[in-house]
Amino acid sequence: MRVGFLGIGSWGFCLARLLASKGYKVISWSRSPSEVLHLKEKRYHPRFLSTKALDNMVFTNEMALVLENSDLIVESVTAAGVRPVFEQVKTLGIPTCPIVLTSKGIEQDTELLLSEVLMDVLGADTKNIITCLSGPSLAEEVIYQMPTSVVVAGYKLDPMNFVRDIFTTAHFRVYSNSDILGVQFGGAMKNIMAIACGISDGIGYGDNTRAALMTRGLHEMRRLAKTKHARAETLNGLSGMGDLVVTCTSSLSRNFRYGNLIGKGMSPKEAREQIGAVVEGSYSAVSAMQLARDHNIVIPITQAIYQVIYEKLSPLEAVKQLMVRAPKEELL
Repeated sequence: MRVGFLGIGSWGFCLARLLASKGYKVISWSRSPSEVLHLKEKRYHPRFLSTKALDNMVFTNEMALVLENSDLIVESVTAAGVRPVFEQVKTLGIPTCPIVLTSKGIEQDTELLLSEVLMDVLGADTKNIITCLSGPSLAEEVIYQMPTSVVVAGYKLDPMNFVRDIFTTAHFRVYSNSDILGVQFGGAMKNIMAIACGISDGIGYGDNTRAALMTRGLHEMRRLAKTKHARAETLNGLSGMGDLVVTCTSSLSRNFRYGNLIGKGMSPKEAREQIGAVVEGSYSAVSAMQLARDHNIVIPITQAIYQVIYEKLSPLEAVKQLMVRAPKEELL
């Protein structure tokens, strides 16, 4: 089995090492020569200093080497990077093996989920080989083999089950789910709610506030999911509620830490620089607001986060706006 990875961020490295531990040959691509050189020479990722790459892990800047003769292609870049990366893939030949998406987001302006972006770039026929992997899975815990459960979704049963079996280990349990749109949507939206919970903690609010944000945030996710023809009940599972819990409560969550820094007084720009990596929730907040406006759906928590990040609304004013909204029945 030969597996090609597009992207060598912390999650990409973590999953590549997981598959390499099962004996598969893994070749990972990055556009950054310095990143590849570091991994070739040091054999460890900057985020995981005590965990070295295995002997059957190869790193390269040549995408063609990753795509050549691969039995599986795993994407691990960013939501914004999916389109340009697969446009480059297309120039080298449209893949015929299964593709796994591991990034979480909704493309800005097009309002497409990442599987839809792939079909837009590679053609409608690739629907038969597209899958996505999502769920509560912090790389820092997975790489140290802490028990984790995630979900793989696809449009077709065979590639979905193929990916499920390849990724499943004694410590990494993979369920299957036929609702690929709902699985992707949950993975994208939970990042926005994690920013909200981070801001709340940064301000100094407690568990009551976080519980309210998570519960009402899940309600927003379920309402908006219908605009993408996803099943609302999918958001109750690992890719929705499961991922929501871990990203809204863990200091290992990048989106939570970003919100926490804003809550403590940093500007969104300063917080982003402090994190030093892409914060997917800030990207998807734009797409979520576009969806909500196009479909006339009210999503107050998402709107508040959007205003804090892009319209200079203070976190305290955002909380005030949420709390003074007119009383209403709790609709589930």
